[in-house]
Amino acid sequence: MFDTLYEWFWWDRIWLPVNLTWADLEDKDGRVYAKASHLYVTVPYTFTFLLIRYLFERWIATPLALSFGIRERVQLKAEDNYILEYYYTTQSRNPPQSDLDGLSKKSSLSVRQVERWFRRRRSQDRPGVLKKFRESSWRFVFYLCAFIGGVVALYEKEWFYDTLEVWRGFPKQSLLDSQYWYYILEMSFYGSLLFSVAFDVKRKDFKEQIIHHLATLTLLSFSWCVNYIRIGTLVMLVHDASDVLLESAKLFNYAKWEGTCQTLFILFAIVFLVTRLIIFPFWLIHCTWVYPLHHYPPFFGYYFFNAMLVVLLCLHIFWAYLILRMIRKFMFGTVGPLNKNLVIYQYFHFLFDRHISVHLYSVCC
Repeated sequence: MFDTLYEWFWWDRIWLPVNLTWADLEDKDGRVYAKASHLYVTVPYTFTFLLIRYLFERWIATPLALSFGIRERVQLKAEDNYILEYYYTTQSRNPPQSDLDGLSKKSSLSVRQVERWFRRRRSQDRPGVLKKFRESSWRFVFYLCAFIGGVVALYEKEWFYDTLEVWRGFPKQSLLDSQYWYYILEMSFYGSLLFSVAFDVKRKDFKEQIIHHLATLTLLSFSWCVNYIRIGTLVMLVHDASDVLLESAKLFNYAKWEGTCQTLFILFAIVFLVTRLIIFPFWLIHCTWVYPLHHYPPFFGYYFFNAMLVVLLCLHIFWAYLILRMIRKFMFGTVGPLNKNLVIYQYFHFLFDRHISVHLYSVCC
């Protein structure tokens, strides 16, 4: 049965255009093709990224945060109380007044003491600015290196300037060393994010983060297996461009450099709108939707890949609405300075590395 499922999963008609088989993508005539077995190397690289991150946050990010005046917040720890802890973890972090009376009787504490316990318990779970700064520093460094590396790897390639070249000779396109490392490092990084969610800042969109990381790894793996390498590198580069500015704006927000933070946010918005709402749909999606039909009839991989890109575009449109709404508040002064900081904080808190959260809608509406 396992062999049957294996054969069905790797059926040529799912992954490749008609009249092409996996035998056509075997290494020969000086050509090297992407193979699913290449992705196994992302596992050790994922754990390598975790180790590098730990060393970076301890020896670089923490001293940098201290130089900005960011220090670990001293918190009052809630006293051990099994009854209140059980309610906190299983029912609600903010008990209504009707439940406070019952909890007061069960725990032999006054209502005021119960309220104080829940305030301290919520404060314990609230991540400190230092922890957020370290995480954003690590992501900023990676996105910056990934973007620069992507530009270096692509600026001499024909398909970087002419998307028609993306499909010339497809799928018999030899894998380049630069493409290999760009893919492997990006996938390893997202794999490390998936493993690190257990000790990262616990955001309200925790489940959405996991879904996003899994979806990203799935899409990258699929494009690798069907040899959509050229368009895959372009998509990664377009997304990395705005992430650099987003993480840098978060860093200055945590350091309370309001002017610099807002300037970077405006730059981030401009780059985001240009790359995600102009280049992405009118160049990249057009490239994957129209040009392939000039070379072969559509197949499952064609539909699946384009469907995923359209989903990303829908998310881009939603995020663009939020960004423009915040820019309007900055420009027309519809909120005061303190509220501006709150808006930035809410946006950065809920919008993380290209994933959607139901809380974004509540912030916006």
